[in-house]
Amino acid sequence: MPRTEERIPAASAPGKVVVLIPAYKEVDSLPRVLDALSRQTRPADRVVLTLDPHQDPATTAALERIGRRAGAEVRHSVGNRYKKAGNLNGALAELLPTLADEDAVLVQDADTCLDPHFIEVTHDRLRQGFGAVGGNFRGGDGGGLCGAFQRNEYVRYARDTARKRGKVLCLTGTACLFRVEALDDVLTARRDGHLPAADGVYDTKVLTEDNELTLALKHRGWRVVAPARATMTTEVMTTWRALARQRLRWKRGALENLFAYGFTRHTCEGWARQLVALLGAAVSAIYVGAILWYLTSGAGIRIAPFWLALTGFYAIERAVTVKARGWRVAAASMLVLPEWFYDLFLQGVHIRALTESALHRERAW
Repeated sequence: MPRTEERIPAASAPGKVVVLIPAYKEVDSLPRVLDALSRQTRPADRVVLTLDPHQDPATTAALERIGRRAGAEVRHSVGNRYKKAGNLNGALAELLPTLADEDAVLVQDADTCLDPHFIEVTHDRLRQGFGAVGGNFRGGDGGGLCGAFQRNEYVRYARDTARKRGKVLCLTGTACLFRVEALDDVLTARRDGHLPAADGVYDTKVLTEDNELTLALKHRGWRVVAPARATMTTEVMTTWRALARQRLRWKRGALENLFAYGFTRHTCEGWARQLVALLGAAVSAIYVGAILWYLTSGAGIRIAPFWLALTGFYAIERAVTVKARGWRVAAASMLVLPEWFYDLFLQGVHIRALTESALHRERAW
């Protein structure tokens, strides 16, 4: 297995920060993204927009115009067959040899707007010895009820991360700052066989390249963190079909990443969460099945005090964990049934991910 002893980089002067933004079709959001970068309390030293050619050349041309107007360098990927991961690998292959170990690369999505302190907060953590620093994201507007559930989910995730002082299983791909030395180390370890082989920093064979890179960094001994003050806003999935497709990719990808790395001290929590998710889905299935049986058998439903108390506890927990979004959202969360059906939806996606992985069905990004 790869090394697991902790790496502590040598103290050095603050390095440069280069922002790398892979883009494909984000014409509407890119101006806001670049404007947010221009408002950082610790400005970036360079901004590189790396474009994958769109099937509509006008879209690619529009992205280039937006980037150049904002002062960004524009790069066009060539021969990329691996979407975002392939685009980033090509850009990093050109960029990393020009940077020093103490420099940093901020990889962020073209639909994610950073809050003003993001670079300042994450860069400060790199100077404290971390190899990579991610953030916590809020859901953007839109999406109706589907979007509202995602916004609740994201605020709960941020709350949980803050309570764990930034400890995370996965550094979000929406925006993450990497120490150049850490990325170079991952590349070397892949070539030497100490990590799963890949065409570059990102593994293009997996569905969740950000999760795989997090595991790679941890297994090379690099510390990672997601500080509570490193915040941003990203777009939500606006339809249930799009959300199901996104979560299927996340859940199946995370499971297959765990199989690739096996059971180690860096994957044990991930395996435990997979087990808890499976048990949760099983309990929900039994609970729903019992309700349906009672309704169809004519036996009726008797509400026991235990289940009433458990429902009350669930309602309070749902409200408390979203109180950062305001009292109206917290009150709506206490209705229980809508939140419960959203949980069932995610559990159903998880079961599908397990099934597709077990049957070795073709992956779809």
